[in-house]
Amino acid sequence: MAATALNSLFQVGLDVRDRDCLVIGGGSEAEDKTGRLLDAGGRILLVSPDMTPALADHVHSGHIRARRRRYKPWDLDGAFLVMNTVRCLGLAEQVFAAAEARGIIVNTYDDLAHSHFGMAALVSAGPLRISISSSNASPTLSSRLRQDLEELFDEEFGQYVEELGRVRALLKERIPDFTTRRQILRGL
Repeated sequence: MAATALNSLFQVGLDVRDRDCLVIGGGSEAEDKTGRLLDAGGRILLVSPDMTPALADHVHSGHIRARRRRYKPWDLDGAFLVMNTVRCLGLAEQVFAAAEARGIIVNTYDDLAHSHFGMAALVSAGPLRISISSSNASPTLSSRLRQDLEELFDEEFGQYVEELGRVRALLKERIPDFTTRRQILRGL
């Protein structure tokens, strides 16, 4: 089997606030992607005949909507992005082709050939976000680095970043000169 060429991908942060996001599948990967989308303010529709207890809790609490059945092409109606977490080549091909025809971006779990973007391992501490990618060479390494960095960037560090944000906003109000503001912030 020939080695797949790595795609170094263009790293961005995507604003999904108040946008419709379709998650296909109800397992642990769907749970992870749903949690990340909820944290980012997305509106989630989950399509799966089965789901984890945590996903079911999200449905019961009204945090997400769900269709307890298999994917249908019209599930894409109104979607901004799709997270396909089901490991099935036929489904991946079908979802990718239908979404691409509608101009909807797709991520298919562990399948870059049927994805418009890759999911990086994510470290969060308050407003700080650090994403780690190995360009799919070793997702295990990315996960390990995430675990190591989570120990460095804990809740206390997140509070520090939040305070820096408050100081920055105050400085923007009181000091019109960008260079001076930047020097002060760098000193902090």
